[in-house]
Amino acid sequence: MIFTCLDLEGVLVPEIWIAFAEASGIPELARTTRDEPDYDKLMNWRLDILRERGLGLREIQDTIATIDPMLGAKEFLDELRLVSQVVIISDTFEQFAAPLMEKLGRPTLICNTLEVADDGMITGYKMRCEQTKLTTVRAFHSCGIETIAAGDSHNDLGMIKASKAGFLFKSTDAIKAENPDIPAYEEYADLLAAVKRNL
Repeated sequence: MIFTCLDLEGVLVPEIWIAFAEASGIPELARTTRDEPDYDKLMNWRLDILRERGLGLREIQDTIATIDPMLGAKEFLDELRLVSQVVIISDTFEQFAAPLMEKLGRPTLICNTLEVADDGMITGYKMRCEQTKLTTVRAFHSCGIETIAAGDSHNDLGMIKASKAGFLFKSTDAIKAENPDIPAYEEYADLLAAVKRNL
């Protein structure tokens, strides 16, 4: 059995934090895992900014409600699920992802959880485990399930390299240059063809 494991933001939907940075007028929040490989450092920095500005979960969810999947993403997922089991493995949070999953046809999602106070302020976050994406694909492997993986950011490289086949998708020039051994694609049709070749 083979699972195709995909990142969410930057691969199937626009980056939530970039959208919120634009909506809130706080350009510092546009920093993502494409820019900062240390996810813990990135998230704590984001939460500090939210606290300073008095912004909570509701404001971010209001922005998320306006986000649609990338052009062709749902059709890509629909076709991919005809030939492979598909799992979205993301470092986003349940409270962010739910409306996006509806728009994508409710694929299986494995992600993390925000800690939210009664007043709606985000006080912290709970990661499922260390190196969540790599640990998840290794857990699949331990169950006799092979993986194919695709993502766009630093935090996707572990699962990409650990899988029987892995791809960068809509990644940055810098990440592609640092990982010339990983095939990189920009179009869903090309990624779909690459996955099918490795099933």
